[in-house]
Amino acid sequence: MKLGFIGVGNMGGALAQAVSAAKCGELLLSNRTADKAETLAQQLGAVVSTNQEIAAVCDYLFLGVKPQLMEQMLSEIAPVLSQRKDTFVLVPMAAGLTMEVIRQMAGGNYPVIRIMPNTAVAVGAGITLYNYTDNVTSEQVDYFLTAMSKSGLLDHLPEHLIDAGSAVAGCGGAFADLFMEALSDGGVYCGLPRKSAQLYAAQMLLGTAKLLLVSGEHPGVLKDAVCSPGGTTIAGVRALEEGGFRAAAMNAVIAACEKTASLKK
Repeated sequence: MKLGFIGVGNMGGALAQAVSAAKCGELLLSNRTADKAETLAQQLGAVVSTNQEIAAVCDYLFLGVKPQLMEQMLSEIAPVLSQRKDTFVLVPMAAGLTMEVIRQMAGGNYPVIRIMPNTAVAVGAGITLYNYTDNVTSEQVDYFLTAMSKSGLLDHLPEHLIDAGSAVAGCGGAFADLFMEALSDGGVYCGLPRKSAQLYAAQMLLGTAKLLLVSGEHPGVLKDAVCSPGGTTIAGVRALEEGGFRAAAMNAVIAACEKTASLKK
């Protein structure tokens, strides 16, 4: 099997790393900035290619270009796709572009697996939301899941919910980074070395998330378990509430989801 990646920026590159770790096919990479594709290809043992070659020979075409550039890119490779006699699957990861829109841009009723991953797939701890058109075979889905098996969690989600899911699972990574940075800053203010404060914030977030996933408890229950009466943690929770922490987090997700909606064709 040949798996092609058109666009290996932050997201496409992270996904290529995850797929490479699964060792289930030959990887071909292309990018507008050739140096980026060449550097990643050397790292992964992949092949530097072109959009047209990937369109001509790859069984799975991972489309890692920005939503506003997708139509132009697909129009350029559409003549190549239309000449193919074998089967292939388009795998777009563009916010706001439905599977039907991707088909229209590509100029054919092609099989499409729409994905919305996050950058943590590069280290095998990501989450990828996906759905697929009715002409994707069960064998193609199985191979896709195998190729993505080293990326982290995969969740099949109705397409109309993918935008909302991505606002939490995709955009949420940046929100978590802001939170960890803020916690680190607080630790530095209290006298911790920067390196230690950052380590503690990251490991705390990792461990708390794992505790929630393993226990299945509501996060409010886990929060309450840490908040002793009259203790230090509840004092900190009060400070967060005074700052509108939960409302700000909710508004961040809503803003991201609304922005995605504005990108729809």
